Amino acid sequence: MPAPPAEPGTQAIVLAAGAGRRFGGGKLLAPFRSRALVCWAVDAALATTVGGVNVVVGARGEEVAARLSPLQQVRLRVVDCPEWDEGLAASLRCGIESLPADTRAALIFLGDMPDICARLADRVLREVLNGAPAAMPVFGGRPGHPVAVSSRLFPAFRRLRGDRGARYLLDGLDGLVRIETADPGCVRDVDTPADLDALPVQPR
Repeated sequence: MPAPPAEPGTQAIVLAAGAGRRFGGGKLLAPFRSRALVCWAVDAALATTVGGVNVVVGARGEEVAARLSPLQQVRLRVVDCPEWDEGLAASLRCGIESLPADTRAALIFLGDMPDICARLADRVLREVLNGAPAAMPVFGGRPGHPVAVSSRLFPAFRRLRGDRGARYLLDGLDGLVRIETADPGCVRDVDTPADLDALPVQPR
């Protein structure tokens, strides 16, 4: 499928650096629907209108990058995060630092969420391009992914430390846009093998 027309100044970050300890290790490499779990989130990011997709890897990074090779295209870039073991904040900082200087807005995906809808991601991104500082989908009262953030928030992301993600900064953020959706894929993530087994066998 051809890539959609790119929105100038937009990027995606796919966080895929963790070891997946609750899963028993190698979570993002786990086979799911005939390919590695991480491929689904990256594929969704590539199906959006962003100008580039930056996949942040750490634990078993070379293996994760190898599994992504069938998706390779000019918009896809793998970024190594040497400090990945610090926690989620290190991956986020690495992802933000990897973005081009002219980036106006970024979508943040999690590599263990295989059922993200690209159309919903573009709706979230559009809110930020229209002036919101950040936007996120909400399903059944639960905040979901991907989250879109304005470049105005990048300095705050660079100051994050430990196992803190985007939600730590967005809770209580003035102007945050929440998009109600009936799509459960925005909150389905994989922490354990049981979570993976509970996902629909067929993609949406």
